[in-house]
Amino acid sequence: MRPELILDVPAAWPAFSDDDLVTLTDRAVTAAFHVGLESAGFDHWEADAALSVAFLDDTRVARLNADFRAKPEPTNVLSWPSFEGHDPEDIMEQGQADGSAVYWGDLALAGETVFREALAQEKAPDAHLSHLIIHGVLHLLGFDHIEEDQAELMEGLERLAMRDLGYPDPYGESAE
Repeated sequence: MRPELILDVPAAWPAFSDDDLVTLTDRAVTAAFHVGLESAGFDHWEADAALSVAFLDDTRVARLNADFRAKPEPTNVLSWPSFEGHDPEDIMEQGQADGSAVYWGDLALAGETVFREALAQEKAPDAHLSHLIIHGVLHLLGFDHIEEDQAELMEGLERLAMRDLGYPDPYGESAE
C-alpha cells in the first residue's frame, strides 16, 4: 500500500529540492505504514490511505506548538491524528467496506529545527528527516511513547522502518 501524500512546501528547505522532499517523504511514509500496520496485524489492508505533510519554518511550527500544545517554541515534528482514541480495526474496516480513502491526519515539520538537530547529533539530514516523518506517521497510526512499554514498541518500529530504508539505527550511539 502506498498512501496518497498531500505535501505543503511553502518555502525551500535547506539541503533538499522539492523533488528530493517528495521522494524522501514517500519512502518514509510508506515504510512507516508498512511496519505500523504490520505490527497492528493489518499487513493485508488494501484500503486507500492519505495524509498531509507540511514542511514549515520554525516560526510557523512554534505558533502551531503554542496553539495546540501550549509550548511556544518550535519542535521538530507535530502530528494531528484523525482517529485519536479510535480502534484501528474499525477505521480500516470502514475504509475497506466503502472503498474510500482513509485520511490518517496531518504532520508539520520545522525546517531549521530538523537541520539544527541533525548537525548537533552528527546525523545525515535525510536520515534525520526520514526518522521524524516515520515517528510522526506512527503517531497518526495510533502509536505513542508516553508509557515506557509504548515507547519501546514505537522506537522498535522506527528502527525497523529506518533499516528498511537503508538508514542506521536512529537511537544508536554511532553517527549516521
